[in-house]
This record gives sequence, structure tokens and C-alpha cells, in this order.
Amino acid sequence: MNDGAVQVRDAATLILVRGPGGDSPQVLMGQRGASAAFMPNKFVFPGGAVDADDARIDVPGCDADPLGQRLAEAAAPGIGSALLACAIRELWEEAGLILGQPGSWAGEVPADWTSFAATGHIPTATGFSFVFRARTPAGRPRRFDARFLLVDAGRLATDPDDFSRASDELSHLHWVPVANARRYDLPFITQVVLAEVTARLPDLSPPRTVPYFRNDDEALHFEKLGGASPLG
Repeated sequence: MNDGAVQVRDAATLILVRGPGGDSPQVLMGQRGASAAFMPNKFVFPGGAVDADDARIDVPGCDADPLGQRLAEAAAPGIGSALLACAIRELWEEAGLILGQPGSWAGEVPADWTSFAATGHIPTATGFSFVFRARTPAGRPRRFDARFLLVDAGRLATDPDDFSRASDELSHLHWVPVANARRYDLPFITQVVLAEVTARLPDLSPPRTVPYFRNDDEALHFEKLGGASPLG
């Protein structure tokens, strides 16, 4: 997708919530590097842009409704599975954590997924909720159409405190108490999404409608995916 001179890339961000029903729920966050081209120094959830190999992954659970239905709205055909695969891959690459189930891969494993497959797991989107969508405003050097996905950290197949296999893309990976998260240097959209998630805790089920901040020109358009009319 192109918007002006800058390509708008489909992307997925994963919000892992630890202990959603407890007294102090936490979310996994890390800090982007000072030299990063996009949001330097900011604390963010794991995530990134969809790549070609993600489109080759058949993610169990991607067709479950309302997850599959909402991801398909105002989007390229078949993008839902690629977005879920992207979120799972980025979590593995950036944090060394696995959302998947034990299993063998059929056929050739896509290049970007070889290290994940080597752990003996296949990705799964069981328990995922699509909770927010936002497009980076015009004028930025990089632009993304990001889908924010929510899941209970209890679904991890690995130790949630073991970041030994993480890349160096995010530093200071740790579980942040939701009550303290706004004290961090967060991107504006992360603050907005975090407020939405916090308001719903301990409920991690899919929302009836999904907020969509659509920046496709000089104005911000706010819509609701799921049948509601545009609000602006």
C-alpha cells in the first residue's frame, strides 16, 4: 500500500498481559534503540512489519470469529493470517518467547521461520483478540498500518521470564505493571491502546468493535471496525 511518497506497510503488534485477573497485571515492553529510524528510545510492545514469509504461514485460529472477520475489514484479502504470523514471529525474534504448540512443519520452512521451527513448535493464534488498529500519520519517514493483538501470557509455550534468545532490537525487555506503564516514554498511540486495554481488564475477549485511527491524509479519521459508522 502506498500513501503519498511513503509506502504504508501492514504491521502487527502483540500485547501480552500477565496475570490479567490479579492485583497487578503486567504487559511485556522493551525499548527501541536511540538510532532506530522509527520511534527511537520509545518503550513499545513487541511487533513489526509483515514480511513475505509471513504470508506463507497457515496460522491455526486465524479464521476464528470475530478475530478473522475484523482483521479482514478494510484490508487486503487474506491478510489476517499473515498479520497473526507476523505478531508471533516478532515476539520470537524480539523477546525469544513462543506462542505456539508442539508440532512438526509440513514441507519447507520459510527462511524467516527456521529458528522458530527449530524449537519444535508451530504458531497458533488461539486466544488472540484484535483490539486496535492505527495508521502512522503522513509525513513520517516510515509508515505502518498496525493491528494491535491482545493475548494472555499464560498461553506462552516458554518461560515468560527467559529472554535469553531475544535479539537486540529491543533492550530492557521486562514485564511492566500496567499501573506504572504511563510513567515510561511511550509513543502516543501506545498510550491510547494501553488505556483501551486497561479499561477492559481483566477481560481479554475480543471487543464487539475495534477502534481504527486512520491517518491517510492530513486529517485523523476515527472509525470502528465491526459495523459502526465512521465518527470523523
